Amino acid sequence: MPRAWHLKSRPKGLPTAENFELKEVTLPPLEDGMIRLRNRWLSVDPYMRGRMNDVKSYVPPFQLGEPMEGGAIGEVVESKADGFAPGDLVQHMAGWRDEAAIAARGANKLPSLGVEPQRFLGVLGVPGATAWFGLLDVASAKAGDVIFVSAAAGAVGSAVVQIAKAKGMTVIASAGGSEKCDYVRSLGADQVIDYKARPIHKSLAEAAPEGINVYFDNVGGDHLDAALASARNHARFAICGMIAGYNDPKPPSFRFAMRIIAARVRLQGFLITDYLGRMGEFFQQMAPLVAGEAVTSRETIVEGLEAMPDGFLGLFKGENIGKMLVKL
Repeated sequence: MPRAWHLKSRPKGLPTAENFELKEVTLPPLEDGMIRLRNRWLSVDPYMRGRMNDVKSYVPPFQLGEPMEGGAIGEVVESKADGFAPGDLVQHMAGWRDEAAIAARGANKLPSLGVEPQRFLGVLGVPGATAWFGLLDVASAKAGDVIFVSAAAGAVGSAVVQIAKAKGMTVIASAGGSEKCDYVRSLGADQVIDYKARPIHKSLAEAAPEGINVYFDNVGGDHLDAALASARNHARFAICGMIAGYNDPKPPSFRFAMRIIAARVRLQGFLITDYLGRMGEFFQQMAPLVAGEAVTSRETIVEGLEAMPDGFLGLFKGENIGKMLVKL
């Protein structure tokens, strides 16, 4: 019998295992234009925390007592849709479960790029595309820029580091703890700051005495403050995520917000959905970097559907290096 994780209750602060419930589900009958899938890889991502709150946002909240959703790689086991056949691997959003029956329009066959399928949930998927368009389009980063990227050991941040180096930029990166900092150094970052070792604003000021041109924000809070304090004139900030505030009712501080005016800083938030129409462009330009190992990836993998909440909660405990995945 297929099973899916359901949102049992809405968390207050950091979620716990009690907020989730694994239950059997009945799949709808397969009609014309539908495919039945057996999931092989499931993604957990920080944005999912926001969907657990009953608030208006850029994606609808998860409904209590209903199956949750998320990125997944599945194998087609039955098809009533043109262009899809048993054995095809597809990317879709019916994650948090082991099987699904969905409209084929909600699935994309994986491109033949000669890489392992889970890469399409990481460096060749949403995290990689977020890094690519956030850095090069939103922040208008270019060769010669000094960039600062936070959470650089994560799926998005590690891709930003490598794309920036491939494009001729100087990279200052932050990560928490010696193991993660060593990993970020191995990616080519010019300087790596252990934000757990000392205050981030002091470390960044020392690492970039002449300031930064670009900040790629995955954290918010004190990291954003530090970046504002170190911003050069006309610096560009790509605001991707603010994980420091996802489980904290207090908003992140803006101690140095006046710098936005004085340095004419451009801050722009963005969503990867803004760029879905350009994924072909992303594959065309990113695939050679991955094939040539100018951009590599690392994964933290938990095994089994039962471990799905553990993988998700691990994101907020700093347990992942690179992309956090659940393997079925």
